[in-house]
Amino acid sequence: MSEQRLDVICLGRSSVDLYGEQVGGRLEDVQTFAKYVGGCPTNISVGTARLGLKSALITRVGDEQMGRFIVETLNKEGVDTSQITSDPERLTALVILAIRDRQTFPHIFYRPDCADMALSDEHIDAAFISSSRALLVTGTHFSQPGVEKASRKAIACAKAGGTKVVLDIDYRPVLWGLTGHAAGENRFVADPVITERLRSILADCDLVVGTEEEIHIAGGTRNTLDAVRNIRSHSTAVIVVKRGPMGCVVYDGDIPNELEHGLVCRGREIEVYNTLGAGDGFMSGFLRGWLRDESLGRCAEIANGVGALVVSRHGCAPAMPSWIELEAFLANADIGYRPRENALLNRLHRVTSRSREWPEVLALAFDHRKQFEDLACDAKAEAERISEFKELVAEAATRVNGDTGAGAMIIDGRYGSDILSKLTGSGHWLARPVESPGSNPLEFDEGPDIGLTLRTWPREHVAKCLVFYHPDDHKELRERQTERLRQLYAACVQTERELLLEVIPPRDKARGAMTIGRALAQIYDQGIYPDWWKLPPAESAEEWSSIGAAIDNYDPHCRGVILLGLNAPVGELSQGFDAAANQPWCKGFAVGRSIFQQPAEAWFSGEIDDEAAINLISKNYHKLINLWRDARSKGPNS
Repeated sequence: MSEQRLDVICLGRSSVDLYGEQVGGRLEDVQTFAKYVGGCPTNISVGTARLGLKSALITRVGDEQMGRFIVETLNKEGVDTSQITSDPERLTALVILAIRDRQTFPHIFYRPDCADMALSDEHIDAAFISSSRALLVTGTHFSQPGVEKASRKAIACAKAGGTKVVLDIDYRPVLWGLTGHAAGENRFVADPVITERLRSILADCDLVVGTEEEIHIAGGTRNTLDAVRNIRSHSTAVIVVKRGPMGCVVYDGDIPNELEHGLVCRGREIEVYNTLGAGDGFMSGFLRGWLRDESLGRCAEIANGVGALVVSRHGCAPAMPSWIELEAFLANADIGYRPRENALLNRLHRVTSRSREWPEVLALAFDHRKQFEDLACDAKAEAERISEFKELVAEAATRVNGDTGAGAMIIDGRYGSDILSKLTGSGHWLARPVESPGSNPLEFDEGPDIGLTLRTWPREHVAKCLVFYHPDDHKELRERQTERLRQLYAACVQTERELLLEVIPPRDKARGAMTIGRALAQIYDQGIYPDWWKLPPAESAEEWSSIGAAIDNYDPHCRGVILLGLNAPVGELSQGFDAAANQPWCKGFAVGRSIFQQPAEAWFSGEIDDEAAINLISKNYHKLINLWRDARSKGPNS
């Protein structure tokens, strides 16, 4: 038996789910859709990973954009994708879904000859299977000969290698060819052939989980207790019957005379917003406890909690909670009937399910608009040349950072839209501004409805907003500023993007050691939690202490602080770096004019050509990176 480095390997369906965003209408009337990864085992691989397990997925996807989307998403979630193979002939499966009401969730499976149903026994690696504590198989992959053969080989490898076998019955009659395409939401059609096929694998299972309807198909009867008994006659597995809002019943050993004489774990009463994916969440939670050797009662409690959170939200995989979020839900009986409206849970869900860590951000910021317009005007150059110069800045940044995907830039959409298009998806940290240049009070550059603006952006773009803010501004101004910031924060939450808030105290007001820390606290008090802060370099240790205390007190999940430049000379920036580099919250800088101002003036006036400008910008940027990293290396007591 090889070393069991994984907790669970999930095998089977993998699709792209297109969830209707208009709730309460027919699928025919849905106008826009949100795109998520989907498919029972794929969802469980995400759910278990978010709960702290080491998960993997065995499936096939199309050699096209949807297939790459699945693999890239799973990689970001921390799922092992080494056994996902690409099919050059078949397309990735699609599912189109809608939320009509609390009981009706129409969906259409687009799965004719799809990639995941082309999984074969040749794709099963015995050593990989035995490297996991558990293998999860699902009912759908016993519906056709090829995938059935692959699933049975995986089970045989698991039994030989000491890996536990988990069956999620996952019964969809339409996927067995028992209903028409329009009946995708139908959960039960009796069929003795399917019952016999499922029974044939029960003896190899250590855990069997299903809804009452799924227990019925596996047990061959519409009487739930009799179905459980029939399953037990073929298997010694732990049997879990999911009962929706009533929670679940667990059977380990002999089956009692009454259904509820098993181990009953009640669910919490909450509003059901979307049942699709609830079972995948339940299984993810049960496995989190079961594979950590928790009691069956604790496993069921965790499973009910995850399922409850998933049914309260839109989508399945993206609705899966983190362990931190789940603990908060289970520990707080006052969460209420609508968890999706709870501010604490929503914030924890947002900040603990981030897909990538950024321990360092050393950004070249060239999102300036007014400053570049002034440069072009002074040089009597056409405005179109601004975009040309920004291409040179981007090239300089790319040369410095190489092609590692570790670079960071702040770019505007007005003069840098082509650059943003080119760099999106390349792995760079990218932010772009939303504020109208120089506005105080804050106004948004593309109109008052910031939500509509952000919906047109790629999700990976960080929304950067500069606000001139002082904690001693008069009340009316502060209220207007924070109202705009609340709108922006809400739009970032709704569009699942990060927010970089740049706070600069106006020059006409005194800046003391507590000024910025107080400003941060006032913004936090308004329910605004930026993922990043962009701040002027602190002028004293006391000022850094005030900033750190505000973040510590309000948002320990904050990404961190990056320093702005304000066109300061390199020597002054170096002093700021020395003071900031070993502050726990400071993760780097976002500097622009200190790097490109002089090359820009020379280029716009015709004194230097493109290559010279790129070289000068690269040299300045590289120098700042070295200054930062040197400051980091000195240590806090140097």
